[in-house]
Amino acid sequence: MPFTYRTPGLVITDHELPVPLDHTNPHGPTITVFAREVALPEGQNRPYLVFFQGGPGSEAPRPVTAGQPGWLHRALQDYRVLLLDQRGTGRSTPVGHLPDRTPDAQAAYLRCFRADSIVRDAECLRQHLGVDAWSVLGQSFGGFCVTTYLSLAPDALTEAFITGGLPAPGHHPDDVYRATYARVLDRNRRFYDRYPQDLDRVRAITARLQREDLRLPNGDRLTARRFLQLGQVLGMSSGAERLHYLLDLPVDSPAFLHDAAATLTFGRNPLYAVLHEACWADSSVTGWSAARVQPEAFDTLELFTGEMVFPWMFDEYAALQPLQAAAEQLAAQPWGPLYDPARLQANTVPVAAAIYADDMYVERAFSEATAGMIRGAQVWLTNEYEHDGLRASGDRVIGRLIDLVRGRL
Repeated sequence: MPFTYRTPGLVITDHELPVPLDHTNPHGPTITVFAREVALPEGQNRPYLVFFQGGPGSEAPRPVTAGQPGWLHRALQDYRVLLLDQRGTGRSTPVGHLPDRTPDAQAAYLRCFRADSIVRDAECLRQHLGVDAWSVLGQSFGGFCVTTYLSLAPDALTEAFITGGLPAPGHHPDDVYRATYARVLDRNRRFYDRYPQDLDRVRAITARLQREDLRLPNGDRLTARRFLQLGQVLGMSSGAERLHYLLDLPVDSPAFLHDAAATLTFGRNPLYAVLHEACWADSSVTGWSAARVQPEAFDTLELFTGEMVFPWMFDEYAALQPLQAAAEQLAAQPWGPLYDPARLQANTVPVAAAIYADDMYVERAFSEATAGMIRGAQVWLTNEYEHDGLRASGDRVIGRLIDLVRGRL
């Protein structure tokens, strides 16, 4: 049964629903999917806007007030917002019990956690709530889910909004990572141009980490290559400053070690590590794409990497070690299609997408090509924001996309 309560300025209703683990086997095992409905007191009968979070493997944001997260304030003027905890995250059935399964069983289970399954979960929820059609908003990986939704069930959608998250249908993950590495190289250059003193600092740290056994608070060793993964923040609006001030701390201090561990959250969100490459795989085998196409420049141990996932992580992150064999299987197995080009080209759903020109994580050229594939999609191409534009200036970003589909721009 749904449970309704109030927080300052909001009426919140919690929904939980059993859904098939494998939607191709509707009578098989089930998992639970959770969604939090958020409305203004005067807006409880407004149409639904379903939010698909980035990731993969991250739960939806938790609303604190009508203005936090920032985009929520604008969205609630027109909608009730449904914050979906994608399967395996948040209050939806977690994946934490997987170490008790064999690697074959783990891999079979994890194959059910891509965008197509998330969309079918949303469809189960829509039907459960008795909604004829609703609007959707996808941030980053959430935009991949929205594009899959447009492919699988466009009749269920009244509008679709995408921020920093158009996928690359028809492209192999190798193409994606080659383009992404070029962006990451540029971010390193820009970072060291802004903070030239940090280059010697990074060289000293990586040299020390190769010599010494320095441990993070959870007991994992902080290796040089793990340290360089801190560069994943460089694609965010304040990422360069966050990294600079982290490097400013003594590397063996509790503050540095705790903050480094808190930035590298693969243990908290294991689905991200296991399925990150798979979320790009549209009828292909990933084969540890990021590791295979990594440029030689990154061998210098002074260049930060982005959000790439590497096979060595399943050795060095204790929290990922129980999933190592399953991750190897998933990297070697072919993945099915996520998108239907014919349906996208015949699309009739109003679609608006924000493409960030300098996005470090989602290559602009592929995003523009995909937007061109979706009939009628309207694009806002901007260099005002980084990948987290929806978080940094949510009212403006979602407001502009709403205005685009409503014909006000």
